[in-house]
Amino acid sequence: MIGVVGAGAFGTALAVALARSGQDVRLWARSAAQVSEMRVTRRNEGRLPGVDLPETVTVTAEIADLAGAGAVLLALPMQQMRGFLGEHAAHLDGRVLVACCKGLDLATLTGPTALIRSACPKARAAILTGPSFAADIARGLPTALTLAGAFDLTALQAQLSTPVLRIYGQSDVIGAELGGALKNVIAIACGIVMGAGLGESARAALMTRGYAEMLRLARVLGARPETLAGLSGLGDLVLTCTSQQSRNFRHGQAIGSGQAPDARATVEGIATARAVTRLAEARGLDLPISRMVSAVVSHAMPLDDAIRTLMSRPLTQE
Repeated sequence: MIGVVGAGAFGTALAVALARSGQDVRLWARSAAQVSEMRVTRRNEGRLPGVDLPETVTVTAEIADLAGAGAVLLALPMQQMRGFLGEHAAHLDGRVLVACCKGLDLATLTGPTALIRSACPKARAAILTGPSFAADIARGLPTALTLAGAFDLTALQAQLSTPVLRIYGQSDVIGAELGGALKNVIAIACGIVMGAGLGESARAALMTRGYAEMLRLARVLGARPETLAGLSGLGDLVLTCTSQQSRNFRHGQAIGSGQAPDARATVEGIATARAVTRLAEARGLDLPISRMVSAVVSHAMPLDDAIRTLMSRPLTQE
């Protein structure tokens, strides 16, 4: 049995995909009302419309119901992870805990596995990340993801793989976390470029220079550069910077076009941009795209000024 914490779009999609492959899944949601509705309708219309829950998905609001799970997938927004782990550590410590979120915690400036190790020191922490949209996974479309952890992942990799969900193992946890986190910042920037009508050439340039920023920070924090060239880095960057399904891209696009972003959407890149800027300042790194995204989304700098600042930077060698 596999436990999934978080009945948002991604957590629900993972629960559906794993159940279709023959797994018994316990899907936890904080809201008792949401649990009751999902039990009756066998759907999660508010987060993943049009997708039926297989009979082997049991929906619960009781964290103790996940006690028999061989692994627990934590599909929560990054900024909620620390609080959740602190609240439920007694039920989770000693288990295999797999973070399924992308970002850096604003309070600690760390990724999700560090939060897991801090709250649940006896747990085995891993992260599942890579280029994926919940709707694609729920529809059974082919998807490949990275599973990174500092322990033998063989059994877990097999448990999470399905005929259409291919899982690649990886030991570079920091690299996998940073790839998934940093690409969201660049996706906001690319959305701004497209929303402002600056064109595809500008987007390609921004993705390329943004990838260079990702590598710069990752190296300093101890990640392997080749990890950022894989699914959890370059693969996720391409998907998120070019698709309307990306919440981060759409958020930036709204800003670039002068519209109000959707306040209901979880946009992990906003907090990550702030965290990355603080990390860069502490390490003496120059990450101009991330810094400008942080300034624009926090309303500290008008968009036109941010674009002018980036375009007027001194000429350098690539």
